[in-house]
Amino acid sequence: MPPPSRRTAEATLDRPAGPPPGTARSALTHPTFRRLYVGAFVSTIGTWMQNAVLAAYAFKLTGSASFVGLIVFAQLGPMLAFSVVGGALADLVDRRRLLVVVAVEQALLTLVLAGLTLDDDPSRALLVAVVFGIGVGQAIHAPTYSAVLPSLVGPEDLNGAIALNSTQMNASRVVGPALGGALFAAVSVSWVFLLNAASVVVVIVVLLRIELPPVERDPAGGRGWRRLLGGFAVARRDDQVRRVLVTMALFSFFCLPFVTHVPVLADLNLGIDPKSTAYGILYACLGVGAVIGSLSIGTVFAGSSKPRIVQLGLPAFAGLVALLALVRSPGPAYGLMVLVGIAYFATVTSLSTILQQQLDDRVRGRVMALWVMSFGGTVPIGSLVAGAAIEATSITAVMLVGAGVAALLGVYAYGFTRRPSAGGPAARGPRPDSP
Repeated sequence: MPPPSRRTAEATLDRPAGPPPGTARSALTHPTFRRLYVGAFVSTIGTWMQNAVLAAYAFKLTGSASFVGLIVFAQLGPMLAFSVVGGALADLVDRRRLLVVVAVEQALLTLVLAGLTLDDDPSRALLVAVVFGIGVGQAIHAPTYSAVLPSLVGPEDLNGAIALNSTQMNASRVVGPALGGALFAAVSVSWVFLLNAASVVVVIVVLLRIELPPVERDPAGGRGWRRLLGGFAVARRDDQVRRVLVTMALFSFFCLPFVTHVPVLADLNLGIDPKSTAYGILYACLGVGAVIGSLSIGTVFAGSSKPRIVQLGLPAFAGLVALLALVRSPGPAYGLMVLVGIAYFATVTSLSTILQQQLDDRVRGRVMALWVMSFGGTVPIGSLVAGAAIEATSITAVMLVGAGVAALLGVYAYGFTRRPSAGGPAARGPRPDSP
């Protein structure tokens, strides 16, 4: 295994004595990480306000599950095509400048979306186009931000940083949908989008006030298409990386579309109006569970085997989603949504930790782009398929199929090694002759 980069070593040496290494508390002792974390938290709350309300708005506007799927595809579909570009840029250019440019683009397009939805009957095509533009920015942001985190805390605190990052994303699922649902019901959807634009400004200010470590370029990374597709070369060569990505892609495609169709689940199975506070609470329950599940990886289970958590988490998720598909009253559904969130994000955070532990910083952006594609990029395709399947069958049938796939993935997860090999092929980056 090659020696760690100087910035990673310095990040480790500068960590004050106190909390045990690898925990969430220890990761927060790094000042730059802490500032960026807080800024990202505020921005992600705005993002989830918008995400939750956008799906509900699309369903309320058209009454069509297929249009909800189309909106979700426009929002997340760019991750399939543009995450690879974002990952290549993250391994090549100044990451802080890239994050600032993307954040400005997000803020401007979100303001356009707010103006567009002032109309009682906005153009469906223009709505999809603006959401697609926002999705392109998110596709470039995600692998770049993921590549930045390890350089801010060092390898000893990587587990805690990943758990905290997952926690802020999912705490935002609690606060964001609750605020968004209340604003959607009390004022208008445009106010939700305006507040999201303001939250993006917060992270822009944070980025302009901090310094990030310079990018360590990979001399063997090649140019052009070879550099762009460098992450695929790593995944092809390293079984652990490949298994994480395959698990996440299948999980996202078959098991997660019900998350994007929560408005449909609420309306058809539970009798909850998508334009109501009750809907916001239902969506927030998933976020509560997600916070508990992801934070547990950096606290209670900080020293536990992450492959083992994945092996147990997938079948637990399968059983809970099957139960949620069968209930027909809001009371049990709220509790089940919390439990689904716990199993969901304990599993996903563990998969992310396994992957990040396996990577060298010189290829991290390009491989994390594949993670973004697997995690987010396949969801919109699954959502489109699920939308058509729901209209042909039912939301219950779609959820039961997803539960069955999750159970099978639990078996596949036994192929993970118990402890990732930090010096494995992925840690060394692509060979000079790799694409």
